Amino acid sequence: QEQLVESGGGLVQAGSSLRLSCAASGRTFSGDTMGWFRQAPGKEREFVAAIIWRDGTTYYADSVQGRFTISRDKAKNTVYLQMNSLKPEDTAVYTCAARDNSYYSGKYYNTRQDRYRSWGQGTQVTVSS
Repeated sequence: QEQLVESGGGLVQAGSSLRLSCAASGRTFSGDTMGWFRQAPGKEREFVAAIIWRDGTTYYADSVQGRFTISRDKAKNTVYLQMNSLKPEDTAVYTCAARDNSYYSGKYYNTRQDRYRSWGQGTQVTVSS
């Protein structure tokens, strides 16, 4: 059974860094894109970053470009989100997700949450000012 488990969230001060992890299990993800999304209180869930498992191509939301880095460790079946220079507006529940990248690829499909088939439970990130 496919499972995505996030970890690494917490409470930090503005300007700090955090690294989130998403451990994937239960199937082969070699043909997938792994994404990170976030949802702040009272707001809709939004795309943060994604990485194509096979070749490492990455996509970022404009709001995190240059501050966040997504990566994957194939041996550990884990995707990471390194978050630097955190801001209070980064406060949200961060969730990782997986989608099949075989047929519909590219930025448009890999940044749309409705294209992702499975989701983790999320991890809270709180940035204080």
